[in-house]
Amino acid sequence: MTTPQIRPATGAAFSRILGVGGYRPVRVIPNSEVLNWIDSSDEWIRSRSGIAERRWAGPEESVAEMSVQAAGKAIAQSGISAEQIGGVIVATVSHLKQTPAIATEIAQRLGCGTAPAFDISAACAGFGYGLGLADGMIRGGSAEYVLVIGVERLSDLTDTSDRSTAFIFGDGAGAVIVGPSDTPGIGKVIWGSDGSQRDVISQTQAWDTAFAKQDAVNGVGEEQKWPALRMDGQPVFRWAVWEMAKVAQQALDAAGITADQLGAFIPHQANMRITDAMIKALKLPASVPVARDIAETGNTSAASIPLAMERMLESGEARSGDLALIIGFGAGLVYAAAVVTLP
Repeated sequence: MTTPQIRPATGAAFSRILGVGGYRPVRVIPNSEVLNWIDSSDEWIRSRSGIAERRWAGPEESVAEMSVQAAGKAIAQSGISAEQIGGVIVATVSHLKQTPAIATEIAQRLGCGTAPAFDISAACAGFGYGLGLADGMIRGGSAEYVLVIGVERLSDLTDTSDRSTAFIFGDGAGAVIVGPSDTPGIGKVIWGSDGSQRDVISQTQAWDTAFAKQDAVNGVGEEQKWPALRMDGQPVFRWAVWEMAKVAQQALDAAGITADQLGAFIPHQANMRITDAMIKALKLPASVPVARDIAETGNTSAASIPLAMERMLESGEARSGDLALIIGFGAGLVYAAAVVTLP
């Protein structure tokens, strides 16, 4: 008896980003406010990171709410309806409920019907990971349109007494709609990880450890600190500067694009000095606009690339149809880079 053959899935030849949207919390935290928490100076913070201010979410600006706002703008720009979305991918490390995935609430609130919805935890590379998954879903035939969201409330995981990280993190959400295309709009995603360095950026303690300690001190009058983010700055800086420039070049080579053909460079908004070092390593022409959203937004992890993309398009620094090199890198250590056509 002949074994029946599975009918192959068929999808679009290519995919591209059709729309982008962002949400920035109302509250602005300037460096002057940070100086109330740590012994530092505005000049030191700017020279170390390039950050002048950041946005922190209020009680009503939840991970879900910020995501819905950003996604609504991306859907409107793309020209499709929420009912047409065949997948919702949310990249975040700051949705504090283990299950269910926050993507399911977002999909329901947007009206995405029964679209599959799931979260991914890839820190500052999360948006790039989501983009790679969306591209595969569309070309593999499992979805026609995919919503990719990068969202963080890192203020919930910031220790305001830690001089090395208190000034870095911000909150916000960025979203894109990825859909079918007749021409390539998303180049090969160059992604990977280096688990040998997983401890250089991490949460101070696991939730079960924190709760166990809390139980132990209850009634004793001793305060237990909430888990927060910690970072060993120098190893991260060296890794980002030297290794991520190589990954960015690999993404250019895989797409068959040279640096002088780019219309924008949109790196993860981690540190202005890292960005400047990568520009030099890539020999990026001065004519190529570079995202520097970190100055007003801080490091928003998975949200930083789509937020910076939206700002560059709205300001006219970059134009629809331009080619952009994006790269995200962070805790894990993880990374993802690709050349994309801007919506």
